[in-house]
Order: sequence, then C-alpha cells, then structure tokens
Amino acid sequence: MHRTIIVVDVEGFGNRLRTNEHQVNVRAGLYRAVRRAFDTAGVPWGSCHREDRGDGVFILAPAETAKAHFVVTLPHALAEELREHNATHRPEERIRVRMALHAGEVTYDQHGVTAASINLAFRLLDARPLKAALAESPGVLALITSEWFHDEVVRHSEDAAPATYRPVRVAVKETSAVAWICLPDHPYPPDAAQQAEPVQEHRIESVPPQPPAVQHVTAAGQGSIASGAMFGNVNHYHHAGRQVPLAPGDPADTAGAPQ
Repeated sequence: MHRTIIVVDVEGFGNRLRTNEHQVNVRAGLYRAVRRAFDTAGVPWGSCHREDRGDGVFILAPAETAKAHFVVTLPHALAEELREHNATHRPEERIRVRMALHAGEVTYDQHGVTAASINLAFRLLDARPLKAALAESPGVLALITSEWFHDEVVRHSEDAAPATYRPVRVAVKETSAVAWICLPDHPYPPDAAQQAEPVQEHRIESVPPQPPAVQHVTAAGQGSIASGAMFGNVNHYHHAGRQVPLAPGDPADTAGAPQ
C-alpha cells in the first residue's frame, strides 16, 4: 500500500530539566498541535495510521490525500499551533520539533507496519544536519523531505516555497542519501538556482546562518529547551560535486560511511 509518511520528534524531550509532569504536558501539547495542524491542512486525522513514539509521533496518511498539503499548509499550521502552545506554557513545556516527510509502499502485519520507505523517513528525522538546522533557528520547526518527495511534490508546488529548501547529505546507520531541509517559520533566503539544476550538479557554498535564538532554559551540558542552539554550528563537506552541511562531530574523512 502506498502511503505518505510523516514523522515528528520533539527537540530535547529527554532534557533533565523536564520532569515527568513536564513531559506529559509536552506530549499533550504535541498531539494537540499535530491534530489541529492536520485539520487545518485538510488531512483526515481519523483516516491516518498513527503510532506513538514517546517523544514524537509516526503517521501514515492515505494515498488519496494530496501530498501538496504536507508541504504547503501542514508545516505552517503546525508551527502556528506550537507557537500558541509555547506562549502559554512554562519553558520546560515548550516545544520545538523536527519533521520528516517521505512516501512509498508499506506493509502491514499483526504487529504494525514496516517498509524500507519508513526506515528512510526515520533516518531523515535523525539526520545531524536537520538537528543542527533546528538548533540554529529561532523558529519552532525544521522540516526535512526525501529527495523523492522534494522532486515529485515540493518542486512542483509553488506555494511550498521550494526556493527556500536546501539540499543536505544524510548519513545515518546504513543510510546515505540526499535530502532537502527547510525552516517553515524562519525560512532560508529564496534561491531558485537550487531548484533549476539537477541535484548532482549543485554546489552549496553554505547554509545561511540563522539569527541567534534566545535561550529560555539552560543548564551546564544541557543546551536549551524550545529555543537556542542545542547542537552547535553546521560544518560542511564536499560530496558529489557540491558542499552539503554536516553536524558537529562528523569528521570529513568518515562522513560518507554508514553509521
């Protein structure tokens, strides 16, 4: 069965400054925000397969749902819901999220669902460039799409602002792939040239730095909750004729190897 795959994960959910009560309130806020964003985007929540991930949620949307909804309306609606949540909650209960988008064939069994396409979506969600992009952004959402989803959906959806997406290299476990990142509520400057050339011909000189965010909650060795840089600055690595961002700690001579 073909499905659109959406995975959402809360930044810093396990930060020791969050108590169990804080985490319960974060989870409640996340589910409320995601469901309302789906409603705003016209995606039928009741028709979606959903699995809890503790610090996030995994969702499969029906094949008949137009994929453009997931890049045109959903990201902005989710960012707005998260901002409303954060405005009325303690710093330890504020939420910033990473979201991954992909689509493909999935297989259901008595335990749930599995597929190579789902594996890829989770690898994208765990990509260091995505974590770094969110950490450097004052916004509340960092979105990553697979190369397929970008080429087949984003690039053809003018209202998705495709020129604000940036290609990155993802190397997580057995996965090595190109993906595309955007920051819906604090976008990169438009660069139409990124879309005009085949991806193998791209040469990205840098990912534009984001203005520093205000750190609401900090602790030695902890980073921040719901704002501020948690993973440091983005480094870069030349790969396949272009320069793509890597996260701190990835040595250039081993970045291409599966982890």
